Amino acid sequence: MDVLGDLLGGFATALQPQYLLYAAIGVTLGTLVGVLPGIGPAVTVALLLPLTYAFDPIGAFIMFAGIYYGGMYGGSTTSILLNTPGESASIVTALEGFKMAKAGRAGAALATAAIGSFVAGTVSTIAITFLAPTVAGIAVTFQPADYFALMVLAFVSVTALVGRSILRGAISLFVGLFVGLIGIDVLSGQARFTFGVPELLDGLNIVVVAVGLFAVGEAFYVASRMRHDPEVTPLKGKVGMTGEEFRRSWRPWLRGAAIGFPLGSLPAGGAEIPTFLSYNVEKRLSKHREEFGHGAIEGVAGPEAANNAAFSGVLVPLLTLGIPTSATAAVMLVAFQVYNLQPGPLLFQNSPDLVWALIASLYIGNVMLLVLNLPLIRIWVKILEIPRPVLYSGILVFATLGVYTASNSLVDVLIMYAIGVVGFFMRRFDFPVGPVILGVILGPLLEAQFRRAVSISQGDLSVFITRPFSLALLVIAAAVLVVPYLPRLIALVRGDRTPKDRLDFGDMDD
Repeated sequence: MDVLGDLLGGFATALQPQYLLYAAIGVTLGTLVGVLPGIGPAVTVALLLPLTYAFDPIGAFIMFAGIYYGGMYGGSTTSILLNTPGESASIVTALEGFKMAKAGRAGAALATAAIGSFVAGTVSTIAITFLAPTVAGIAVTFQPADYFALMVLAFVSVTALVGRSILRGAISLFVGLFVGLIGIDVLSGQARFTFGVPELLDGLNIVVVAVGLFAVGEAFYVASRMRHDPEVTPLKGKVGMTGEEFRRSWRPWLRGAAIGFPLGSLPAGGAEIPTFLSYNVEKRLSKHREEFGHGAIEGVAGPEAANNAAFSGVLVPLLTLGIPTSATAAVMLVAFQVYNLQPGPLLFQNSPDLVWALIASLYIGNVMLLVLNLPLIRIWVKILEIPRPVLYSGILVFATLGVYTASNSLVDVLIMYAIGVVGFFMRRFDFPVGPVILGVILGPLLEAQFRRAVSISQGDLSVFITRPFSLALLVIAAAVLVVPYLPRLIALVRGDRTPKDRLDFGDMDD
């Protein structure tokens, strides 16, 4: 495959004036919503998803890529100025970034986050360009048993690595699997879990589920905590870095990109582990260790680059295997399904123009983010000063209009709010939301691949362990579940049981 030729063709499409406009609108809207406190990339993408319905598929996905990158960048602003991470992967940025802001160095923290995101985004997009076609070529040889095992690994990884509790993650996953089963069984034609409601025969609209779970649920949750909102730290001085701060940042940018992309690209990927790993690496390598905990710029530069690179890395399994490994990627998969596209190895063969225009738009959107956001940081800070009741009331209105416009169904709006209430209680009681949307999207695909594999093997379930690749994936999935508990199990066997060592499936903090 002529990768460079395909990429140039993608640029020829993405550089058309109307698509450049879509990219600019996408990064601006993505950043605009992403900077709002408590709203991470997944909520941003879900909230703005209905906007893309009016465009052709290429235009929609170019705007969507801009929204995706803008939402990723926007979370660093709230982490630094409000000490309020929009998602778990931004926690590390808040550790040092907020301390820098309190010390009057918010401009340097925001600048190193912006430039680090650009560097990591560029490096990871180059990696996507050359890695994704190779992975897609390998994935073409996958059998149904391999896909089943791969989805099991994705389920286990997201459930085990998201949140503090495997038990809570499993409950969230099974809620999503149940929702995914609602509707007519495509093989038998029987209605399942519709409870006599005709509107449920086609299943729950995945856009309704995504917007309700993320945007509406988040708005309800933030409203319930309105009195606990932190104040915005004033942005003092200019937005930029001194020569010394730049010299201290460029190596962490590159190291963060090198750590984040490969870990984010794995089916067991995600951005939480790379950001914490990057922070620890920078703390060990820094010549200014005494500043860590008090506002070390390396503690912002490295993790923010790792965060951005990891989020870019999740596009590899999403585009080549059709497997979302994060909540944000799961919402992106919704967009493909809206246009009747199934990400996977055949996407590069069936829709090459769209894929390469999308990859080219990642380069363009990344440059636009840097050009737009450094001058506009003060405007984003002003947005943080909007009264919270007005802000989140607007989000609810926007979500309602978006869902109703997409389906022209009042039932869908009511379902969205019902799911939003469920999302609120999940956040209130610390149940991760990501596994739910993953179960809704991948549950039917998991069932279909399982049935297909069993049908091909004429009912022989050993097909899942006789194929080397599927067996290896299932072993890795089992290891992901068991490894976090090995220290406790070993201590229990040795008789070294203490209150801290007891085997507790509800707490992963120890």
